[in-house]
Amino acid sequence: MTSMYKKSFEDADEVKTPPKAHVSVVKLGDMNASKLILEPGWKWSECIQPVVGGDSCQAGHVGVIVQGKLMCVHNDGTQVLAEAEDAYYFAPGHDGWVEGDETVIAYEIVGAGKDFGPWKTA
Repeated sequence: MTSMYKKSFEDADEVKTPPKAHVSVVKLGDMNASKLILEPGWKWSECIQPVVGGDSCQAGHVGVIVQGKLMCVHNDGTQVLAEAEDAYYFAPGHDGWVEGDETVIAYEIVGAGKDFGPWKTA
């Protein structure tokens, strides 16, 4: 196996479409990269929680916002508003939603074998 390669999100290994979202995943060796498109009105506790259960999202997220605003509120009350050009980390135990009327486009990286709640719904 080569140590250098690239993949296009246009030719994703997985495409998942939970409510108000479109997620394209490319597998890059032992890492996965995801492109998230979250529509206005998307909220984890309304769009994802009914399918996966639990009180809050139990995954950690590392990513970059390219467009729009994404609010995240941790169970401990900490709030973070990530917007275009921001890198973010959201610890497990949170809710999140699109803030405002602009679609969120974000990219996240995770070790292969990890699968976040939103991606399990489709």
